[in-house]
Amino acid sequence: MREVVFLIQTADRKGLLAEISGFFYSSGFNILQCRQYSDVRTERYFMRIALELRPEVTRRRLEEEFAGFASKLGLEYSVFYQESKPNVAIMASKTSHCLYDLLMHADEGDLNCNIPLVISNHPDLEYVADRFNIPYFCCPMEKGKKAEQEAKVIDLLKSHRIDLVVMARYMQILSDDFIAHFPLRIINIHHAFLPAFQGGNPYERAWERGVKMIGATAHYATAELDEGPIIEQDVERISHMNLPEDLKRIGKDIERRVLTRAVRAHLEHRVIVSGRRTIVFS
Repeated sequence: MREVVFLIQTADRKGLLAEISGFFYSSGFNILQCRQYSDVRTERYFMRIALELRPEVTRRRLEEEFAGFASKLGLEYSVFYQESKPNVAIMASKTSHCLYDLLMHADEGDLNCNIPLVISNHPDLEYVADRFNIPYFCCPMEKGKKAEQEAKVIDLLKSHRIDLVVMARYMQILSDDFIAHFPLRIINIHHAFLPAFQGGNPYERAWERGVKMIGATAHYATAELDEGPIIEQDVERISHMNLPEDLKRIGKDIERRVLTRAVRAHLEHRVIVSGRRTIVFS
């Protein structure tokens, strides 16, 4: 079965569900799933609708017909075809837990994607990529040569036609230029429950502050450090007995599951970005 997903947002008003679903019904499409949300504060309407794409309907015809309809209603939308697997690149530095989790889920078919390469600024994790028979590219970050290093990484990503970049504890701050090449297509895992403890050493700072729970946040990378739209978060309770080393150990488990859930939501086209917020459909 050929499946197509539309992510739609627009100014909220009565009758949108009927109008949009009615368009697809009158065009002969079988609606497989529909989720919607009305934000009463911003007066915005959001929809994820999955359709069975009939064999006689081409992508061009579908998109041309819907474009005319969307223009009349003032809809903003994206279209995704489930028959084609996105290419995902994973970037990591020296810690392996997030990388392992992503590769394992992809290998077992739990993440609908291809992973053609792993990129790192250190050689340490090549053995992990080798276990999954995935090419590993080490692009060291030399002092004063950030632009050259990023240019090499961008070339690798573009030559492999990467659709999504996942920063699996890649401990480098990406430049604005790098992020501009992949807008809302870079997912980062931050080892804290944002917006608390942005930046470096969050576990040490959390321990110093005496927090009673720690967390992790997966978000889209933007030019503002750790300020991108949040996709997924989770927490674990801790106590005064836990040292910073304990927080790091507990945090690793939170980080890996939060990042994998966020990547899955993105790959399944369940995320709509609205300003600094996201709508993540179940």
